[in-house]
Amino acid sequence: MNGVLSPARYVSSVDRVDLMALRAEGKRALLLDRDNTLVPFGATCAPNSVVEWLDKARDLGFRVCVISNNWHRSAVMISACELGLEAIPCAMKPAPIALMRALARLHVSAREAVMIGDQICTDVWAGNIAGVDTILVKPQTKIDLWYTRIFRLLEKRILKNRVCEV
Repeated sequence: MNGVLSPARYVSSVDRVDLMALRAEGKRALLLDRDNTLVPFGATCAPNSVVEWLDKARDLGFRVCVISNNWHRSAVMISACELGLEAIPCAMKPAPIALMRALARLHVSAREAVMIGDQICTDVWAGNIAGVDTILVKPQTKIDLWYTRIFRLLEKRILKNRVCEV
């Protein structure tokens, strides 16, 4: 399966995404999912490795925005504030509207951004529809909402022959 459900890259975790390579490709902005990408599902804080990776991203000049489908607006905004990031909660991905808002807010074009998330049916699909490169990361935990577990079955099939980097 290719097309909108196919990420450009598949990486073991967000903190393993090569920021220097992204910069060399002309990327200036990172659009990041929250749950199971930056923050383990059900947790309130990002792991130290993610915090350090975000610090490096900012040091390299990346503009960063959290784009989360999480309907608990306060949880998303608290995490974003703690990480020093812009945020758009209740994003309704795979609809690309929140990504387009983030691009405008960060003053970058779609080709200058990359969407990084743990779900093909939301993060990757939204990024591909918006014309933004996509990176799929393995979820930080095996804990998911019931409907996400259903999507994971489709993801398993899509990723059947795909090798995860790092």
